[in-house]
Amino acid sequence: MTDIDLTTQIISYESGELDEQQEIKLFSHLIKNGMAWTLQGHYGRTAMAYIDAGILDKQGNILWICNN
Repeated sequence: MTDIDLTTQIISYESGELDEQQEIKLFSHLIKNGMAWTLQGHYGRTAMAYIDAGILDKQGNILWICNN
């Protein structure tokens, strides 16, 4: 994901425009590149919620995704 794509995804997330799968993929990327822990606190808390729920692991790998 390029910086422009990432910025677009974050804006879409903050605007509520991402579906569940897109959101999980975004947080996977944010964990993998470490940004989940450096952006505003909401991102780190949401990343941890996905990790605690078993959707993502601590390295950002997707363990489960809803296939609606």
